[in-house]
Amino acid sequence: METIFNYYLPEELIAQHPLQEREKARLMVLDRGNGAIKEGVFWEIDNYLKAGDTLVLNNSKVIPARLKGIKNTGGKVEIFLLKKIEPYRWEVLLRGNIKQGQEYTITNEADTISARVLEKTDKGSYIAEFDTDDQSDIFRHGETPLPPYIKRASEKGDKTFYQTVYAEKDGSVAAPTAGLHFTNGLLDTIREKGINIVCLTLHIGWASFKILRNEAQSVGEEYMEISEENAHIINRTKREKGRVIAVGTSVVRALESSVKEDIIIPACKHTDLFIKPGVKFRIVDALITNFHLPSSTHLYLVCAFAGTSLMKKAYKTAVEERYRFYSYGDAMLII
Repeated sequence: METIFNYYLPEELIAQHPLQEREKARLMVLDRGNGAIKEGVFWEIDNYLKAGDTLVLNNSKVIPARLKGIKNTGGKVEIFLLKKIEPYRWEVLLRGNIKQGQEYTITNEADTISARVLEKTDKGSYIAEFDTDDQSDIFRHGETPLPPYIKRASEKGDKTFYQTVYAEKDGSVAAPTAGLHFTNGLLDTIREKGINIVCLTLHIGWASFKILRNEAQSVGEEYMEISEENAHIINRTKREKGRVIAVGTSVVRALESSVKEDIIIPACKHTDLFIKPGVKFRIVDALITNFHLPSSTHLYLVCAFAGTSLMKKAYKTAVEERYRFYSYGDAMLII
């Protein structure tokens, strides 16, 4: 039986390229109070926001995590950076014929670096040691890591479009895609209406790609930060009966991981919070998000926020109305 977690999606609805004008994505608005669905365009998002609300963004920046390596035998391997764990050493994913101790060279137009595989972890990833500890040097040899459902090679434009306009802190291996629809002009319009805009950081990691077989699975850890100043603004918004509007599931995860007695606590930590139906939301009042993969952690989260029945109705409508899905796809506002 089809449920929201295994919904059917025609392959041609998976967006393969970004819109050249971010804010012209379609916008579906869901009202949790009455179940109504409205349709519009993303640049109209400010019509649903009010003075005194606070819009919370994730300012994590996607790193050029995909590197193409060559073995000394001439064979090819793909190295996918996950996170730096200590000087010279990174946790990585590898694609190709892998041997422990094998060394790979990664070459760009200017120079070459090398990496050696040290060991495999119990998570299925690997530990690789690079011959440079300069992160910018490693990044210069990398490419934008597009998701596997985008069936094409990374292009020059992806460096711009698979990044939010407010991205600031290096660390994510996948974009916080709900934020891809915002332009600086649209954010200025929102500020002019008396709406607060604050940022937190949650570095989106390998957990973002996880498809769940059951609700008992771990979703993995991701690093997050919320400053004292921005925690204060969010808490003031709640006290003064404004709404906290999360831009993306990563923002929801960070906020709901940092609550103590219904107050946001400044944070600098890892979170492994799995938000699924039945979880009580203590901070987030509205959510801007994209359309997600079946059985993904993101889909579980939006079903927890809006209810599985409403989400099933919304996704059915999105398929029927030919919305664009996933990272480069259209947007949804849940109020």
